[in-house]
Amino acid sequence: MSPLFPLVGITRQGLELSELRKQAKEAAHRKEVANVKSARLSQARPQRLDKSPSELVRSKVSGTSSTRKDSSPVKALESIINVPRLMSTPHTAEQISALWTTYHASRTGGTGRGFICASVPIKLYDKMLTIGKQYPMFVMPVPREGSSAVSPQDQESAVAHEFYFLQWDFHAPPLPPSATGPDPFFRAPPSNAPTLPQTATVLFTPLQEYKLRQSFATPYLILTFYPDFAQTHGIVLLRGEITPSAAAAAAIPGQDISTARFLLSQIDAQLLAIGVQKFYLWGNESDDSGQKGDRNAEKLLRQFHEQPEEFNWADLLEHARLTS
Repeated sequence: MSPLFPLVGITRQGLELSELRKQAKEAAHRKEVANVKSARLSQARPQRLDKSPSELVRSKVSGTSSTRKDSSPVKALESIINVPRLMSTPHTAEQISALWTTYHASRTGGTGRGFICASVPIKLYDKMLTIGKQYPMFVMPVPREGSSAVSPQDQESAVAHEFYFLQWDFHAPPLPPSATGPDPFFRAPPSNAPTLPQTATVLFTPLQEYKLRQSFATPYLILTFYPDFAQTHGIVLLRGEITPSAAAAAAIPGQDISTARFLLSQIDAQLLAIGVQKFYLWGNESDDSGQKGDRNAEKLLRQFHEQPEEFNWADLLEHARLTS
């Protein structure tokens, strides 16, 4: 029988699991209400015309705006890579994935620090999307090698864990990609017409900080799934952005940022992204060990949401260790 892993700052102090879930739902409801109020105010407030009508038409037709035409707060994929150019010339899914990786590797002074990326097959994304909507909140452990901790049974361990609270959010699908760029006069397709999958984001915040600040807590990592190429190439592009520290965020434009500090290391960001795969992709392994891991992940997610009194932190750590 494996020894219990240290349960750092979870069972001895802070909020109970049910209270944590309650606060998360209340914070999400407040955010939704605030967004509705903001939208109503923007519709009621008369818009100022800083440009002449002809200038407005020219700016719209040129398609130079990097903001999406719908209500999604997610940065448009066109503002990151040149989607019209990719659509105007033949590109395979593998080539787009390679370009996506190369682009992010060139960021932060050519070091790639502060970003992670991947290409997700559409079938796997659809599965994650379904499970994420059903269980939009969870906690992920990240090992802290060299830090000692004591379990509730007073068993000393050489490895401690820091827990991160994750929350899924879902946004309107993007417009279909084209070789000519976004159409400013595009009208919504009929309700029976096929559309792209929803865009999704996953926010990671240290659990202790979330307990203290809730919806005001700073996310350390934001994963964004871009489904723009889902129908044309069968892939969804994943972009992970690590929040820079306050000093790095205040850096002077043009200053070398290759040594900038971030709130999360590259390794920890990758571990959290891999954790999403572990807990939100079930039934992707054919062997018995993979099926057992899937059942454990499903069990932990269900307990966290539906039976919090039966959720066992030690089981979470054990599953994370066995699937690492």
